[in-house]
Amino acid sequence: MKKTIYYYDERNDDFAGTNIEQKPIDDDFKYIRDHNPVWKGVSFVTYFILVKPLCLLINKIVNGASIKNRKVLKKIDKNSGFFLYGNHTSTLSDAFQPGLVKYNKKAYIIANPDVTSIKGIQNLVMMLGALPLPNTMPSRVNFVRCVKKRISQGACITIYPEAHIWPYYTKLRDFSKDSFHYPVKLNAPCFTITTCYSKHKGLLFFIKKPKVTSYIDGPFFPDSSLGPKEAEEKLKNEIQKVMRERLLKHSTYEYINYVKVDDPSQRTISLN
Repeated sequence: MKKTIYYYDERNDDFAGTNIEQKPIDDDFKYIRDHNPVWKGVSFVTYFILVKPLCLLINKIVNGASIKNRKVLKKIDKNSGFFLYGNHTSTLSDAFQPGLVKYNKKAYIIANPDVTSIKGIQNLVMMLGALPLPNTMPSRVNFVRCVKKRISQGACITIYPEAHIWPYYTKLRDFSKDSFHYPVKLNAPCFTITTCYSKHKGLLFFIKKPKVTSYIDGPFFPDSSLGPKEAEEKLKNEIQKVMRERLLKHSTYEYINYVKVDDPSQRTISLN
């Protein structure tokens, strides 16, 4: 039976189903801990030796997923940091796929404070590249300083501008230009990773969950001839355009049916 999700607001409705009590990111939150050699060593082993190979296995064997068009990453200097923009359609895959885009680079993910709100695993998720959004002005200063440092180190910083997870959604939701403040401010290149869903074929036709294929596109560069706000808007439009084109062409299997309603009280998840 096919699941149907009734939504009201494509910018603010969330169907991740995690229900985590959010702990605010305060003034003392440490975004950068590289000065601690123990932290740095444990972080390296955890990310590159333990978790990254595991994510590769999960991506290939469990999800049957693949990433296409990595060759476009060669269009920028191999030591250059960049921003990666994706559509937000999976709790698990969206967390580890960015780390598989470039095997020799660490991928950081800008996320809601939910990711560091679960007691006992804050250090782990930080080692795995989580960058929770700040809640105070001092923490925002520290957050921006961290983003700038990671880009200068040649890392990938992933942003999901849709902000909320809609599982297996096959279209691109509307989002603001706010997420493009960082590449404009730092004059950094951008790429997209568009996750598309299609039906399994051949011997795997019986699998109901969709086949997952992600496509890399870019690079996109901020227009330095424009003011910051105009440059953000232009960059957003360019990235939206290429992601919508990818989804229209390759996201062909609607595993979950999404229906818009006019009354927020009608927001529900049901089975047909």
